[in-house]
Amino acid sequence: MGQKKSNTQIHERLRVARENAGLSQGQVAKLIGYHRPTISEIEAGRRKVTTDELSTFARHYGVAVNWLLNDSDERDPVVELAARELSKLKKEDLDRFLRILRSMKKLNG
Repeated sequence: MGQKKSNTQIHERLRVARENAGLSQGQVAKLIGYHRPTISEIEAGRRKVTTDELSTFARHYGVAVNWLLNDSDERDPVVELAARELSKLKKEDLDRFLRILRSMKKLNG
């Protein structure tokens, strides 16, 4: 118990975090100066990730490094509350909210 996730589990979380951030593998590669196949290899679990790389991915994906490494699926209560509230929105309102959120993220860099 309390051990860090295996490389296999980390690569799955990296893929999920990238997709949740609304980024393609190509976009991520360009952002961090890698070739797209490198991102693909990492997400497939065929290439290990360094601590520095994890930090870089976490920053671009808007997640904590601990989330990528944590062996529990503990969720942040604030995120759960936000998800519950967002699930109550009509589809068109949720789409509008997500567009605004993406715009804010781009503005903040």
